[in-house]
Amino acid sequence: MGGRGRKGGSSKSILPRDNLPGVFKGTEETLFTKNMIIGDSVYGEKRTTVIEDGEKIEYRQWDPSCKLAAAIRCGVGQIYMSPGSKVLYLGAASGTTVSHVSDIVGPEGLVYAVEFAPRPGRDLIDLSRKRTNIIPIIEDARYPRKYCMLIKMVDTIFADVAQPNQADIVGLNAQFFLKDEGHFVISIKANCIDRTAKPEVVFANEVTKMKEKGMEVREPLSLEPYQLGHAVVVGIYRPETVQW
Repeated sequence: MGGRGRKGGSSKSILPRDNLPGVFKGTEETLFTKNMIIGDSVYGEKRTTVIEDGEKIEYRQWDPSCKLAAAIRCGVGQIYMSPGSKVLYLGAASGTTVSHVSDIVGPEGLVYAVEFAPRPGRDLIDLSRKRTNIIPIIEDARYPRKYCMLIKMVDTIFADVAQPNQADIVGLNAQFFLKDEGHFVISIKANCIDRTAKPEVVFANEVTKMKEKGMEVREPLSLEPYQLGHAVVVGIYRPETVQW
């Protein structure tokens, strides 16, 4: 997909984001990732090219319409994804945010991207042909046994599945694929879980469910004003705390 890149930018105007390796910031806290495929736009996003130490580097702007970018703009302390990380992404859709995670983990990392719907799944497969650190898995995240032979243990799970039983889905995938003391980042859309309850009540109930599955929540965070009725929870997986 096309997308114009602005050339000749100053490297001083795009700087690493503190505590978030692979994420960069520009003026007015605009977020960027370093484009793994120079010259290629995934979804029409703005790109900026700079010369650093004689090397051409291209950055892709990352808008807070993406949940993970919104979490960073809202001040999340960590996303537990960095160069070389192995990430399981549940609810990958057509790959918009997946492509930025691909940039973050780089050629030494991997993104296992799970998406059930056929149409965005096709887009995800097309994306993986250029970005070889993306492994597309067109399956239902509720049934990880169906794809367990495709995934090795991962460092982090990111989930954006928008299902009423989201905590169960993430917990089951964690049992299969998330290493002990690994981390999770979960986007929660309140009205997908309970349309009748206040968002803060839904978020608190989801945190309780996660604790029951060995997921110790360290950082709950509202995504407003970027994503109304959404929150992100970040934490560590400790399955030894579960009473089976």
